[in-house]
Amino acid sequence: MTGLGDRLREARKAKGYSLDDLQSITKIQKRYLSGIENEEFGSMPGSFYVRAFIKQYAEAVGLDADEMLLLYRDSSGKLELKEEEQQHAPQTLSRRSGSRNNRLNEVLPKIIVALFIIVIIVAVWFLNKYHVANKNDEVGTEDSIIVDNEQPADTNKDDGTNGDAAGDDTDVEEDAEETEEPAVEQVLTHERSAGEDSFYRLSNAEGLKLEIRTNGDSWIGVLDRSNTERMPKPRGADTFKAGESVEIDASDTDWVRIRVGRTASTEIYVNGELLEYPDNRTTQNIIIEYEKE
Repeated sequence: MTGLGDRLREARKAKGYSLDDLQSITKIQKRYLSGIENEEFGSMPGSFYVRAFIKQYAEAVGLDADEMLLLYRDSSGKLELKEEEQQHAPQTLSRRSGSRNNRLNEVLPKIIVALFIIVIIVAVWFLNKYHVANKNDEVGTEDSIIVDNEQPADTNKDDGTNGDAAGDDTDVEEDAEETEEPAVEQVLTHERSAGEDSFYRLSNAEGLKLEIRTNGDSWIGVLDRSNTERMPKPRGADTFKAGESVEIDASDTDWVRIRVGRTASTEIYVNGELLEYPDNRTTQNIIIEYEKE
């Protein structure tokens, strides 16, 4: 024990915060906050998240984050170094099965991108074919109108229907000239950033549907305005591995906060549109305000 947990606990109590209060402030699960105070770092998702959680904890209770991280490194430096060496060292013969999994993880995103491109090509081909069919129908209608206009003038004079026929032709021409109104596309705008928080506004959208994909380890959590976790149960907020994805329908709320532990390994799609991060910060909070019509 280095005293790290005791110092954080005493600072929390001095602020008058309970673990539940600190969970609401930092958005870190209560079990991880308790693990930090007891210096039970083995229960954490990994050393990357341990450092991030300690930094957020220290800032929330008014302690120097760098000093707290130094205490953590003093007690777990050797273990952390070993973990980093295992992450970056070349694969050995004893870990051939792990190497195969890594190759699969590298190929899988490429396969997904290729399938996505194929779907787009098929969709474009279908829309083009549909457009040509509609154009042929319009040409057929115009041919019919020309034939009607070529009726002999004497016939119209004899039956007294010249005015009615002209009126009908005008109505048909007006119908043929009508065009479909263009569909309104959604607008996803980055408005501002403050530290790890980046604020976006979603408008002209019929709903708020999220898809989150990972190509590497990344902590993901999604809260609404009432601090209710929107990640599907029973898993909830957790560390996602490479190649995992999750879909969330948040159309019933007007505000969501997406906690991303590692942005370089995480893609966020809003109603199918890829969200662009405002900067290269590793850990970010993406906050989307949904303007319902």
